[in-house]
Amino acid sequence: MTNQADVVCVAAEWRTQPEHAETVRQLMQQAAAAVRANEPGNLQYVGHQDPKDPTHFLFYEQYANQAALEAHVASAHYKELVATQIVPLLTERKVTLYKLLA
Repeated sequence: MTNQADVVCVAAEWRTQPEHAETVRQLMQQAAAAVRANEPGNLQYVGHQDPKDPTHFLFYEQYANQAALEAHVASAHYKELVATQIVPLLTERKVTLYKLLA
């Protein structure tokens, strides 16, 4: 059972160039599938794309605790899909961590 006081929430907002929007979208779908299949400490991993600006992405993630978030960032799929393939295509990247209130 997850202790709500330990839950770490992540809001990640990204922007890319128009010519990279579809690639980023496809890679994030792959990353989301890998997270769901391989990370028991991930409670939620939801990606969004702005319908008025397809270069703008928002991701909301929840992890059972700090260790689960650290395992996510250390995972092979994060390193390969996010750090190596997606991040170089981004023009902006903002990641904010939150604690779950209720």
